[in-house]
Amino acid sequence: MAEEITYADFERVDIRVGTIVEASPFPEARKPAFKLVIDFGPEIGTKKSSAQITVHYTPESLIGRQVLGVVNFPPRQIGPFRSEVLTLGFEDESGAIVLAAVEQPVPNGRKMM
Repeated sequence: MAEEITYADFERVDIRVGTIVEASPFPEARKPAFKLVIDFGPEIGTKKSSAQITVHYTPESLIGRQVLGVVNFPPRQIGPFRSEVLTLGFEDESGAIVLAAVEQPVPNGRKMM
């Protein structure tokens, strides 16, 4: 079972919706990954993310897809790439990542409530 947190703890995690505007292979990563550029709307702007989502997705299939990301973690250096947001997903039965997404389109930058 997961460790309990308070609602105030949850509110500190800034999860926003954004649209992937660029996606490219990341051959320098230790594990297969893509480099993403995600548009989180006018308040946050575009941010870069490294995502290990190469099993279920291609760069071409990611363009225009809305995803969820944590935008208030500190940036993380992954080899030569600076990842600015954590793109959210879940492991499937084999351990490959499936992206977390919204069911209907919403404006980029909207905060998860």
